Amino acid sequence: MSGPLGASQYMYSSGSSGVYSHQIEQSARFDRDDNSRLTRTFGTPSSDQKFTLSFWLKRAQSCEQIDGETGDAMIIMCKANGVDGSGAAIYFSNYRTNFIEVIDLYGFGVNAGNTMTTDNSFRDHAAFNHFVFQYDTTQSTDSDRQRFYLNGNQLNLSGGTHPNQNSNLSRFNDASAHTIGSAGAGNNSFDGYIAEMVFTDGQSYAPTNFAQSSNGVWVPKDPSGLTFGNNGFYLKFENASDLGNDSSGNDNDFTASGFGTDHQVLDSPTFGS
Repeated sequence: MSGPLGASQYMYSSGSSGVYSHQIEQSARFDRDDNSRLTRTFGTPSSDQKFTLSFWLKRAQSCEQIDGETGDAMIIMCKANGVDGSGAAIYFSNYRTNFIEVIDLYGFGVNAGNTMTTDNSFRDHAAFNHFVFQYDTTQSTDSDRQRFYLNGNQLNLSGGTHPNQNSNLSRFNDASAHTIGSAGAGNNSFDGYIAEMVFTDGQSYAPTNFAQSSNGVWVPKDPSGLTFGNNGFYLKFENASDLGNDSSGNDNDFTASGFGTDHQVLDSPTFGS
């Protein structure tokens, strides 16, 4: 397994002036103690073979620091109750007992127990980083059907099986409840900050649709012109009283729980620029 990722390996958005053509004005602060989460029941998807999830994220603590609580994971987004056999989840997890923190992609492959894991570990809590999960089962090469990126760099996934070509995903992006920031039952909650989360239903977009390199720094691009599809959403977190408001034009709003108006914060990938 590769070593921890940090600024020496991947350049992230750092607030340098004169770099940004697109500003992210704020982020949402998810508190594990408050079980902060956003929930929405999806409708019929535009496609059960293609989607893209993009988000900027900064953690407040590691899975190692929360070890001993219920579970040792911090869920970013899931369907159903996360890792329960009926859904799918993207989450930070300890790798076995070594406290090597990885991101697991659970349930997106050929069966409910399938988990693909990043070969790289994550230790950086100092800055926002950009993550993209690109899912497209129409691809002929199996490793192209699930692609995961950090700041524009594709990470190797291992430990499971990529989905079969042209297979239909039945445990995510279907007409059921999906949650951002915790499992549907309210455990394995995320602790940290999420900014500008975008989901495109029926489109497999590369990271360069959401961000770009500028003067050696990976910086945001305006995603508002993308095709979002039936279940697509664009969360800017721009309304402190309605953090689940969708800005995609679909009105696919999420219900916010465990948030106060103080959970909208100015800290963002472009803060200080």
